[in-house]
Amino acid sequence: MKVTELALPGVLMIEPRIFDDDRGSFLETYNADRYRDAGIHDNFVQDNISRSKKGVLRGLHFQRPHDQAKLVQVLAGEVFDVVVDIRRASPNFSKWVGVTLDAKTRVQIYIPKGFAHAMCVLSDEALFSYKVGSYYDPASEHSLLWNDPKIGIEWPINKPILNEKDLGAASLGDFPEDKLPVFGE
Repeated sequence: MKVTELALPGVLMIEPRIFDDDRGSFLETYNADRYRDAGIHDNFVQDNISRSKKGVLRGLHFQRPHDQAKLVQVLAGEVFDVVVDIRRASPNFSKWVGVTLDAKTRVQIYIPKGFAHAMCVLSDEALFSYKVGSYYDPASEHSLLWNDPKIGIEWPINKPILNEKDLGAASLGDFPEDKLPVFGE
């Protein structure tokens, strides 16, 4: 596998080795030793899969105080995946990085604790996998405004399909500062 750090320190793009032959293909999607060697030390405890249609945007989501590291990838279709640094006192606070993920390349993105995450579906449908480092806790779930001008994400869609929670999300500037993660925690 090939591991590349993206524009936000700690956020990694992982390109798996895919073995193709006339029967189909095979790839390893997770190996604790290899990922640890790549700098990913989280103990992933839960796997989630979402299925979404074209134009759906999920995010910007994060968990606090039960923060979650995430390892994400597309199993079917194509999405634009976004990570935002929301750690108070971070030199990269409010900066974002976006990557197109698809089922053909099976590229993964590792998102450490302290970052918000979102994705929007570019294909007719997408199957999206989340491996997370702590159990889901509804009381810890938060959402930031997907089109917050302070963050300035350049989305590849103009009118996303959003759920109620994401429609009513706060901007980063209006979110209670004491509920954001802290750089260096």
